[in-house]
Amino acid sequence: MKRVLLLTMLLGLAFAFGEDAAGWRAAEPGWKFDWPRDHALHADFKTEWWYFTGNLRAADGRRFGYQVTFFRQGVRAPGQRVAAKSRFVVDDVKFGHFTITDVSAKQFHFSQQLLRGAFGEAGFGDLKNDQRAAWLGDWSLTLDADGTMRLHASDGACTLDLHLESAKPWVLHGDAGLSTKADVPGHASQYYSGTRMRSRGTLKNGGETIAIEGESWFDHEWATNQLAPGQSGWDWFSVQLDDGTELMIYRLRKKDGSVDGASAGSFIAKDGSVRHLRLDELKLTPVKFWQSTRTRAKYPIAWRVEVPSLSLALDVTTPVESQELALDPVAYWEGLIEVRGTRDGRAVNGHGYLELTGYAGEVAGLSAPE
Repeated sequence: MKRVLLLTMLLGLAFAFGEDAAGWRAAEPGWKFDWPRDHALHADFKTEWWYFTGNLRAADGRRFGYQVTFFRQGVRAPGQRVAAKSRFVVDDVKFGHFTITDVSAKQFHFSQQLLRGAFGEAGFGDLKNDQRAAWLGDWSLTLDADGTMRLHASDGACTLDLHLESAKPWVLHGDAGLSTKADVPGHASQYYSGTRMRSRGTLKNGGETIAIEGESWFDHEWATNQLAPGQSGWDWFSVQLDDGTELMIYRLRKKDGSVDGASAGSFIAKDGSVRHLRLDELKLTPVKFWQSTRTRAKYPIAWRVEVPSLSLALDVTTPVESQELALDPVAYWEGLIEVRGTRDGRAVNGHGYLELTGYAGEVAGLSAPE
């Protein structure tokens, strides 16, 4: 309960400092992406996250999904960062989410971590003096010299250790990495992904240590303004198909029930080339809903996804309906999905992740004031 109250308080402070984005850098065209530099912290922007999701398998065929996310929410803009006498005066809020989905057991485990970082126990690195891009206690994202990544998260009940290697070039979404988030000016992010990360490691779950391998999706995004007034949340799909292609879609919803014109996506070909997808190329139809007993939110957990311009039609389902992170002040549904359909008249299957926000209330930290 103390952590929930602290998170609510700190997020409230973060919003109060930055509602008008004064002093923060805006996401604009022309960002020159450079790696490994851009795997690191972007302190001039108000909001940033490092987001990992994946579908993993044990040698005996058991399947697991996971999410590990490191969030940064700015409290003091660059121009406000005068020297402070107290270590407890921080420039940003540091928190993270960790989930494990056990498909065969139909179980979903989730946890949240919040640390001030006043004594270095949490933070975000520049990769010059420390190979950690982000850490929260013993949760960490570390870059190796060969460009691969190591991910660790543990909350006592579950421990995940993964080594990740990108099988494709980094993908820039939107207009050369500028991802528009509203049909009004000034709401955008810098956004790139590792859309097919080969993943191998161990999962400790229920007292058992399991060797696992599979595929992950990595998103890194930084911005100062995300949701605009009148927007309520989004539906986000990441899909890895067995023909070597990937699909990302975000559908932005307005409070009046309509879909924002800035909704868009990316299709990544087998060779790594990227095609930007406009809203008018996408047809997304929810076909099944699940209602949370905790928040009473009703989530669309199965979809028909069609992209006629790509001759692509997919049925999206999930083997575990209850994958809601019922947290406070944030609650959302995020879980592994299964995909079956056709592309260019040929059968195609795959897997991925689905994120559904704004169904259980305001998206704390990203919703703009009315």
